[in-house]
Amino acid sequence: MLRNLFLTIVAIASLLATPVASEKIEVDLELALLVDVSRSMTERELEIQRQGYAAALMSDEVFAAVQSGPLQRVALTYVEWAGTQDVIVDWMLLETRADLNEFAGVLTTRFDPALRRTSISEALIFGARMIEENKFEGLRKVIDVSGDGPNNQGRPVLQAREAVLSKSITINGLPLMTREGMGSQWHLDDLDFYYQNCVTGGPGSFVIPVLDWQGFKEAVRRKLVLEIGSAPAIGEAMKAQYIAPSDYDCLIGEKIWERNQQIWSEP
Repeated sequence: MLRNLFLTIVAIASLLATPVASEKIEVDLELALLVDVSRSMTERELEIQRQGYAAALMSDEVFAAVQSGPLQRVALTYVEWAGTQDVIVDWMLLETRADLNEFAGVLTTRFDPALRRTSISEALIFGARMIEENKFEGLRKVIDVSGDGPNNQGRPVLQAREAVLSKSITINGLPLMTREGMGSQWHLDDLDFYYQNCVTGGPGSFVIPVLDWQGFKEAVRRKLVLEIGSAPAIGEAMKAQYIAPSDYDCLIGEKIWERNQQIWSEP
């Protein structure tokens, strides 16, 4: 009897002394930035993206957006993706200008260009997993995906999108509608509508098209302010509305890839 009581007391004391593993740091926003580095991107374009995000993070507007939330802190990660994913900056807690500058500094010191296919779908699944497994608990959870072409590898993008949205994660898009990369065989004239209809979704989701690289820095700054400050999307931002797959071919990227493969295999 006394022995059982003693063992019970020891067990309770052990539980009380053990930190609760499930405790997470509360933040206004968990934001995963997923940035395209597939073979259709030139090294110059990859560098423009890094510099654009770094400049935006160090801007007064983005810092003000961080300060505008009830907790005045956000969790951010930066991932480059193509057929696979590479975490360039793992989750960081951003509260001060120094935090934002540190994050931006990493972006401008590590640079590894890649030549791979385009899997938006697997990038979305990867981003959702990173949000689920990190040490933060956000009042809002957002994946921001940028890219210059449609999905052409991995599971269908609609399947991935629905899986992410089912976890109460919003998806925003930054379609890069430029023509500097590998040529017209990969170009999709209505990439903004592809992102709007096939990629993005969730409460307050939006798409901001980038028509030329001169406007990239401003587009990124504005996008981050909208996401971090949770302001309503206006101007160039297109409200992302779900449209039935029958109204837009969300497998267009896979079909373009197959068409080009056939062309290249012809004698």
